[in-house]
Amino acid sequence: MSKSKTKIINVDYLARVEGEGSLYLKIKNDKVEDIKFKIFEPPRFFEAFLRERHYSEAPDITARICGICPIAYQMGAVHAMENALGVSLDDDLRDLRRLIYCGEWIESHVLHVYMLHAPDFLGYQDAIQMAKDHPDVVNDGLRLKKIGNEIVTLLGGREIHPINVKVGGFYKLPSKSDFHSLLENLRWARTAAHNMIKLTASLEFPKFEQDYEFVALRHPDEYPFNEGRLVSNRGLDIDVTDFEKHFEEEQVEHSTSLHCKLKERGKYKVGPLARYSLNFDKFSPEVQKAAKDAGLKEECYNPFKSILVRSVETLHAVNEAIRIIENYKEPKKPGIEINPKESVGYGCTEAPRGICYHRYNLDSNGLITDANIVPPTSQNQGSIESDLRELIPLIINLPDDEITWKCEQAIRNYDPCISCSCHFLKVTIDRG
Repeated sequence: MSKSKTKIINVDYLARVEGEGSLYLKIKNDKVEDIKFKIFEPPRFFEAFLRERHYSEAPDITARICGICPIAYQMGAVHAMENALGVSLDDDLRDLRRLIYCGEWIESHVLHVYMLHAPDFLGYQDAIQMAKDHPDVVNDGLRLKKIGNEIVTLLGGREIHPINVKVGGFYKLPSKSDFHSLLENLRWARTAAHNMIKLTASLEFPKFEQDYEFVALRHPDEYPFNEGRLVSNRGLDIDVTDFEKHFEEEQVEHSTSLHCKLKERGKYKVGPLARYSLNFDKFSPEVQKAAKDAGLKEECYNPFKSILVRSVETLHAVNEAIRIIENYKEPKKPGIEINPKESVGYGCTEAPRGICYHRYNLDSNGLITDANIVPPTSQNQGSIESDLRELIPLIINLPDDEITWKCEQAIRNYDPCISCSCHFLKVTIDRG
């Protein structure tokens, strides 16, 4: 009778993700016995900070939750407040909201693709090492990211934690002439985005399709940013106001980040693959063709191909930005007057990493009495652990350093924003 084998591998820090956490793997007799995706950052209490603050302060406070995707949180708060107060914007202001979201998608997706995830596929420890052999690729990525930042700066007042968005519109509007140089840069970016798709399509992807329940926003007329119903590929089709009737967060012993699950079925997946698979028909013919030429079908269940789907979404965001700027007519007013009232408001937007849900309760003076924010990474934690559970048996005979690399890559598929989910990665592999 052979003795059982015990083996422990520790990786103290996972680079190329936002935040800190750990992964614990226990392998006994070459079988996965336990997996825990641990997040040990302290909660940052943003929901508590929002209580007793005026509704008008919520956009600026929530924009500080994340330095990479502040627009997602800001827009979630803005849309929830406008829902609570019965505010509806005209098309010109609405388009500007979409435009600033285009900027965030471009800068966030490009940062992930070129700087955080491509090194995994190309065998480099980081983008600095990759740049020695691929300087043109990295330089194009940096220029493309800068263009996304320029959009956010123009409409948001600054590229990090923007301050120009308010409930009911904007504080200040750009003029038509403000867009001239940006439009020229975006026309270059369209070609760069096509090249980005070709680059990521050339990468070698593991054969690893999973049976996900995808959840994303779906809008009748457009690829979703800020608005739509919440749908899934297994029959979910609800208004955003019903989110808490179907989803619930729970505390797990090994994480300071709550895990969100569907009450009916458990884990689900949000983010680029979910949006793409549930909204492919909303892409323009140009983007659809680029995706199919890159080898994608209308649905994608391989998490390692998320880098390719993000590239397709980048092309869409660039084209959408060009469309909005070319058709821009400066609104008569930057915003509309609002009267506070006792109410409850709901908002959900598509952050680069997936849906970001907000709910706020207001009193008659417009003060926030309760707040609930559910970020994408907390929603994806169940799927991350499930991916690892399915992946380990396929790579269990590899050397431990290669197992660690593959596990880190699998987690980076999600581009997790760990700090945001606390309101990697240290890896421990325990072979028993």
